[in-house]
Amino acid sequence: MRLSTRIALAVGATVPVLVLATGWLLLRLVASDLHEQQDAHLRTSAAAVAKDARGLLRASAADRSAAVERARERRLFTSALDVGVRLIGPSETYTGGPQPDQGVTLPASAPVPVTLRAGGDSWRVLSKRVSGTRPGVRGTLWLFAPDTASDTQLRLVRRRVVTVALLAAPLSGLLAGAVAGRASRPLRRLRDSASGLDPRTSAARLDHTPARIAEVDDLALTLQTVLSRYDEQAARTEEALATARSFASAAAHELRTPLMSMQTNLEILTGHPALPAPERDEVLDDLRREHARLLGLLVMLRELGRGDLVEADAFGPVDLADVVEASVREQRRRHPLAHISGDCPPGLRVHGWEPGLRTVLDNLLTNALVHGGCADGRPARIEVTLRASGGHVVLCVDDQGPGIAPERRATVFERFERRPDSPGSGLGLTLVAQQVDLHRGRVRVLEPPAGTGTRIEVALPLWGGGAGGERALPAQRNWVIATAGVRPQEFHKDGS
Repeated sequence: MRLSTRIALAVGATVPVLVLATGWLLLRLVASDLHEQQDAHLRTSAAAVAKDARGLLRASAADRSAAVERARERRLFTSALDVGVRLIGPSETYTGGPQPDQGVTLPASAPVPVTLRAGGDSWRVLSKRVSGTRPGVRGTLWLFAPDTASDTQLRLVRRRVVTVALLAAPLSGLLAGAVAGRASRPLRRLRDSASGLDPRTSAARLDHTPARIAEVDDLALTLQTVLSRYDEQAARTEEALATARSFASAAAHELRTPLMSMQTNLEILTGHPALPAPERDEVLDDLRREHARLLGLLVMLRELGRGDLVEADAFGPVDLADVVEASVREQRRRHPLAHISGDCPPGLRVHGWEPGLRTVLDNLLTNALVHGGCADGRPARIEVTLRASGGHVVLCVDDQGPGIAPERRATVFERFERRPDSPGSGLGLTLVAQQVDLHRGRVRVLEPPAGTGTRIEVALPLWGGGAGGERALPAQRNWVIATAGVRPQEFHKDGS
């Protein structure tokens, strides 16, 4: 059922009820006014005939002649005009004019007018005590006014109220339907505009001209918000599908080499069961290295995919010193011979995703432990420092290894970029660049203060409450897909 039809039916049902309710109140007011007029007439008549009633009682008490008493009685009834009179004396009752039958029981007294119903008729009744100075001059004067005129007028008003109510139902319904139809025209236009949208075939979105009707404009704003969220979610879904496809493609491409190497070694072991022990051990060692590389590659690809799909609501205030201490403690446990020192004052908080920040620290320390060993063969010495600088938290990881040539510093963050003799997957520093990008920071390779080795510096914005904490994630996150190799270079240039 259309909204205008519902409004028309509601108004058509409500208006007659309101008319009837108003008519009932009008009837009460009219009845009250009519009774007031009758009561005023009764009081005026009572004041006019009281003197004649007293004279009639005096004549009756003094045993005047019948002619005198009848004259007094005629004078009493004449002065009452159209009002019925009943004078009840000590020994006799005088009646005249319209009034109920004498068999009808009267109230004990009626100093103010009251309604008396008798035999289907209605009367307004007023009583007044009449007394004189002589003995026996006392009685009750009753005055009666028929209520038929009031009933007739009330019936007339009642019929008119019912007639108005019956006419108001269809007229108000039609008028309400017309007004509601005109008022809902902007809503129909909005419906037509929204029904023509198909996100699958067109990029067009709801174009709403303000109708200056709050409900319609609010609905249009809500629809625009919903469509915007749909577009955003569709884009994220498409991005996730692209990431998944690229993940499968990249995994297949990068896993081919270690798998082929493992297949070759397995064929050697299978085809030469009597292989000498030294050669057999060499093949097994190669199998273990390729297996470890394979596992590391899968883990790194998984972490890259997780970083591409993380949502903004996963971010919050993180004390970076806690993350550094946890990562350093774990690396010390895994590499007890290495020397890892840190200067990390607490309280330096960033707006971050804690698992992503932990990934940054773990990969920086792992990279330093693998490539930053001392040239004389001593265990690696790694130094981690943390400080605040110009609205940023600056994290530095220094090693004493051979360092990175200046011409390669712009490419070390690219996907699968590694030294020929590196046992890693070539994704560790790519993960670092991805997470720094997600956190709106910068990362770069610098010369260490000692002049030897490598320093990797990460700068992340300090947590600044409302202003610093509400940072949107990058619109495009595609570190797993094939074109991702360009992003770290651009990112590194921005951070330079």
